[in-house]
Amino acid sequence: MTFARAHLLYLLWLLPAAILFFLWSARSRRRKLIRLIGPELSGQLTVSVDRRKRNWKTLCIVLALLAAVLALARPQYGRKLRMIQRKGIDIVIALDTSDSMLAEDIKPNRLKRAKQEISTLIDRLQGDRVALVAFAGDAFVQCPLTGDYGAARMFLDIIDQNIAPGTAIGKAIQSCIDVFQEKERKYKAIILITDGEDHRSDPLEAAQRAAQEGIRIYAIGVGSSGGVPIPMRDERGDLVEYKKDGRGETVMSRLDEVALQQIALETGGRYYRVTTGEMELERILEELESMEKKELASREYDLKEDRYQYFLLAAVILLTAEAALGERRRKGKNVSASS
Repeated sequence: MTFARAHLLYLLWLLPAAILFFLWSARSRRRKLIRLIGPELSGQLTVSVDRRKRNWKTLCIVLALLAAVLALARPQYGRKLRMIQRKGIDIVIALDTSDSMLAEDIKPNRLKRAKQEISTLIDRLQGDRVALVAFAGDAFVQCPLTGDYGAARMFLDIIDQNIAPGTAIGKAIQSCIDVFQEKERKYKAIILITDGEDHRSDPLEAAQRAAQEGIRIYAIGVGSSGGVPIPMRDERGDLVEYKKDGRGETVMSRLDEVALQQIALETGGRYYRVTTGEMELERILEELESMEKKELASREYDLKEDRYQYFLLAAVILLTAEAALGERRRKGKNVSASS
């Protein structure tokens, strides 16, 4: 037997505390009675009290407390089979982790804001499978397709700036294509979150390959088109300098909306820009909801059965018995004792 809320078993310390309280209460009651009317008179007045019944009442209360604590801890044993059916699509989220994503034209910076958007998106998915790809000069699968959103958020949390130089959106799209296992020409979408600057690949060619596989790309642009410097900070977060190119000039990072629009349109998807109200997430979720869905999982889960009801019933029965059990002797025994 296991307990779903095993931490509540710490309440069992109430049992010895309750026993000590009842012992102290009985002794204190007798002491006060003797002090008030004397030992002889107190014995005559309590001759009708059945101490065994009083002990049984105390035992009922203690056992009821034990049963109540066990019920709160949710004991589980036995097995139960349950069929779980989910319908959804497969979604691969590609996150740009290059140096340009450290620009602070969006607070706190582009990368952190993009991770916030992805976390919100994962929280609002229902039934879909999700995967994560991080890319800069190269692309890496951080999390394969999974329906475990908690695991996906855990992998998202550990994504940090990628030290590989440059940005290769084309490689990222190809990595996303490779993540999809099935060969259906539907049920698949890529969400590309980047500032659009590509220095190492041909993203349009990769988008065309995605379109041939029936994959839609929804691009989310992060940043401003005006161009901002890229801060380089130390481990404490203090600004050291702004990133410079080989000629010693400050690098200015700009959001390339045109490139991202072309990538999205090539696959029948849409382009959105990050906003403070996250309206782009609402629109992407509407787009994903409109896509045809497939049955992603139909499994029998072997679950443990809750059995707290029996302990709760035992507590109720014990408290009822305690209330019904009197403290007085039966008349016959009382008379014989007095004679």
